[in-house]
Amino acid sequence: MAMRIATFANSDQMITNALRTQATMATLQVQEASGLKSEYLADFGADTQHIVNLQVSVTRAQSYIDAATLADSKVQVMYSAVGQVSDIVSQLRTALSAASSGTSTGTTSAISSAQQLLEQMAGILNTQYDGQYVFGGAWTLTAAVDTSSFATGTGSLSTVDTSYYQGDSELASVRVSDGQSVTYGVTADNSAFEKVMRVLKFVANSSSLSASDLSSALDLADQAVDDVATVQSNLSDSASRIESAKSQQTDFKSYAESLATDLTSVDVAAVTAQLSTYQAQLTASYSAISKIQSLNLASYLK
Repeated sequence: MAMRIATFANSDQMITNALRTQATMATLQVQEASGLKSEYLADFGADTQHIVNLQVSVTRAQSYIDAATLADSKVQVMYSAVGQVSDIVSQLRTALSAASSGTSTGTTSAISSAQQLLEQMAGILNTQYDGQYVFGGAWTLTAAVDTSSFATGTGSLSTVDTSYYQGDSELASVRVSDGQSVTYGVTADNSAFEKVMRVLKFVANSSSLSASDLSSALDLADQAVDDVATVQSNLSDSASRIESAKSQQTDFKSYAESLATDLTSVDVAAVTAQLSTYQAQLTASYSAISKIQSLNLASYLK
């Protein structure tokens, strides 16, 4: 039925309002489905820059967390390896103590043990993590230790010998925040390891061991025990600092994500309630429009 001129203005206004309500409902339906105020940053107005800054902060914090996690894993591998070095020194001391009894069997056993332990020690110092040698300093793709030349001759118990070492003196470092880096790790030429390698070489390549040799070897092994414990302590301290920084970045990331969520998210329950209200309003609007458009004088006079 054609609309009468007298009712056109009212009908047009009601249709416009209904369409506006329908558009609002469409927006609310998208928000209800996504949980976001909008999928486009431009729609957030003055909050846009704040949201971008928070997103950048979250990404940066995650990069620090990832770097700290990797570094912490490396430190844990190093700590475990140093623990094995400690076990080697203990086994050597036991063998040397047994040899001190003066029997040829004890001496032969100590020499044999040292030969095996020297090989094990080289393997430990060539420990790899994620395809990289952890005790070679910056030379992570080259084995840190090569005993092919080192393990010949007895050398001297009193002279430092790091000829087995193939790396450099650079320690690893990880950036854990904008203003903090943590240096960690230890190289295979560290004095603790060098003493272990020196005493193992001396004993392993000896044809016999005098009482004086055994005493000197035990003294050097005792020094190595203390030095190895210091290395472990330093690694533990590095791990603690890395884990603390990682925890701080994790907390900051959660905080930044929470702020970003507050700016970008909607209360889905509230949106659902609004949709229900608008739905009722839209139904009433279309009902009223239909009634107005059906009115004419002839119907009124009936």
